Amino acid sequence: MQAFLEKLEQDLQRRREQSLYRTPRVVESPSAPVMDVDGKRLLTFCSNDYLGLANHPALKQAFIDTASQWGVGSGSAHLVTGHTRVHQQLEEQLAEFTGYPRALLFSSGYMANLALLGGLVEKNDHVFADKLNHASLVDSGKLTSAKIHRYLHADIASLQRQLDVIGEGQNRFVITDGVFSMDGDLAPLKEMSLMADDQQLVLMVDDAHGIGVLGERGRGSLEHFSLNSKKVPLLMGTLGKALGCSGAFIAADDIIIETLIQRARSYIYTTAQPAAIAAATSAALKLVDEESWRRDKLKELIKRFTRGARQLGLPMIHSVTAIQPLLAGDAEKAVRWAAKLLEKNILVTAIRPPTVPEGTARLRITLSAEHSEQQVDQLLEALDEILQQESGQ
Repeated sequence: MQAFLEKLEQDLQRRREQSLYRTPRVVESPSAPVMDVDGKRLLTFCSNDYLGLANHPALKQAFIDTASQWGVGSGSAHLVTGHTRVHQQLEEQLAEFTGYPRALLFSSGYMANLALLGGLVEKNDHVFADKLNHASLVDSGKLTSAKIHRYLHADIASLQRQLDVIGEGQNRFVITDGVFSMDGDLAPLKEMSLMADDQQLVLMVDDAHGIGVLGERGRGSLEHFSLNSKKVPLLMGTLGKALGCSGAFIAADDIIIETLIQRARSYIYTTAQPAAIAAATSAALKLVDEESWRRDKLKELIKRFTRGARQLGLPMIHSVTAIQPLLAGDAEKAVRWAAKLLEKNILVTAIRPPTVPEGTARLRITLSAEHSEQQVDQLLEALDEILQQESGQ
């Protein structure tokens, strides 16, 4: 046992030396642009609460009212006694919201993505995955007996070359993020859907960072590209980002959903989320429909930030979404930039390998409809000062 612990300590020390060590922060206030973190009042630009709904009164009241009626824990898995009428109503609401025949709730986005491949893909099937897909999709592929092929990021030609090598005859799945979580760019879903139609592929989209934000009505990446359930037969969306709650769902036709209920281990063997979370999510979906000003404001803040970053010459990775990556390159530099921002009472998380590829460490800046123009300008000024200081050293 002692040798084992020493080996672990050596690994931890290596991570510290390489600026890869991670430490959770203690937050003492609700999700908001300004939060109490580790005893400091900080302006934050690292939350996925894109529409500012996580602390919305309507969501909190729905949660409280439902907890009073249904209790806190669900008590068991969906297939035992955990699936309440509140859960059922949310699944029906999500199906209508996304335009799919059915939706199935999961306790987290990670579990939903494990189900996407684990519940549907079989031995000798082929899965083609974008190289920058979320870690949960990567892990989902590792847990299947299918053959996994990873094509160059958002590169249709690379995908086609790999498809040509395999040829026809087996089930072929293409899986991609809609909005890539660390780069903020969009998958070429229009072209991918045409390819899927032409070559009999099953297209799966993880739209964790698109649902609620993109599209005229906030339906996500599919609406942004004028696609529907016939073009993208499998859609995963999370409830803990733009919708401000927790959990996830898969939307698909009846046969696929019924298959997942029978075969997806991450659905069958997991306790259902509290009914109160389902009720809060229902309230969030209503606000997405009724308060389009949140998306409109977020778009304006994105334009303001990207315009300012461009004028200042900041080394940004191009993105039109609320995810704005500032490229540092090496991990040490990303950590140093984050520390200097913290000295100015601004919190932005340094993203380092293995979350992103070697040489692409960055600050992952995220914007929310709750931010003000002045707060965005404050961040830009702070970044400009830091990079000016560094270039003068």
